Amino acid sequence: AMGTSAVSVLINHDENIPSNSSQFVYPVLLFGGGLLTFLDTYRSKPIGTYSKLPGLDDGPVEQTAFDRKLGYKIGMEIHHGIFMFLFWLVLLVGSITLIGRGYDNKYLEIFEIFYRTGSLVFGGGVVIVPMLQNEVVPKWMTDDQFFQGLGLAQSMPGPFFNFASFLGGTYAGLPGAIVANLGLMGPGFILIFAMLPFWSKARHYAWFQAIIKGLNASAIGLIGGGCVFLYAKSVRDAADAIVFVLCGGLASFYKFGAPQTIAMGALIGAGFAAFNLGHLPY
Repeated sequence: AMGTSAVSVLINHDENIPSNSSQFVYPVLLFGGGLLTFLDTYRSKPIGTYSKLPGLDDGPVEQTAFDRKLGYKIGMEIHHGIFMFLFWLVLLVGSITLIGRGYDNKYLEIFEIFYRTGSLVFGGGVVIVPMLQNEVVPKWMTDDQFFQGLGLAQSMPGPFFNFASFLGGTYAGLPGAIVANLGLMGPGFILIFAMLPFWSKARHYAWFQAIIKGLNASAIGLIGGGCVFLYAKSVRDAADAIVFVLCGGLASFYKFGAPQTIAMGALIGAGFAAFNLGHLPY
């Protein structure tokens, strides 16, 4: 987690590293995290703590009643999962290829950006912020507009990915908002169905549980790096910093919910703006 967090901060804050490198580096970091925990399970004294489950050499695992019930509810076999994975891959490669060959259509452009981002993002919504900023600023909007939209999306109910609707709508109206949301949500929707037929079998093996543990740790690191990125981009003067500290305290220590915390932040920020306080660079 610490390693992935440090790398994610570095690649988004170094002028010598291409701004779009995160879309390639993030999957490598996650793969590395899963590989490290997988290898750690074979050490005589593992660093981590892992479940005592069957290993690679223990042969096939008999399905439990829960596995059979889950498989019945899903209604998907292994070949269905393979088809869903190929469907995801065709959409990804096809959209990238069309854009790369100069096919000029703004809705395809929107879909390609958000589908590619949605296919490569792991760890939650915060992780996608620097990736999307690199794609849409300054072509579609300014930095200020980007973060104003982020604040607006965060103040609304629903998933973080609603931010995609704002970005797509700013560029191409309501159709653009719909295409952006479908593009960003689509990969996760398709891949979860691609994975489900394999899940009931793989979850019983220690190697698979170890890989999941490494992926989770790496994803947490990416979320931490995303928070650093948001702070550096959003907190520009003393007033911003004070709002951050007060709202962080309300959420962390007084257990304010997200809507109440956002409302309090808006009120405090409005007070600073009304009296022109705290606007020296922080």
